[in-house]
Amino acid sequence: MLNDNRQQYVIQTDSTKEDGLGKGIAFIFVISMFLAFVQEVFESLMAWYRDAMAGLSETAAYLSGFWPF
Repeated sequence: MLNDNRQQYVIQTDSTKEDGLGKGIAFIFVISMFLAFVQEVFESLMAWYRDAMAGLSETAAYLSGFWPF
């Protein structure tokens, strides 16, 4: 019989505006993190390419020093 003496409240809110804002901010955050990851991968690949070309250029210059003409 304890349930008869308790008051229970149900609070309902209509927060479609806040839900949309939160989803928008989350979407922008996910997109910006994805673009940061793509930029990091691109910069890593470009650095690797530059270093590989520099190494190959030095190797070619070294090997061309052995040519007699």
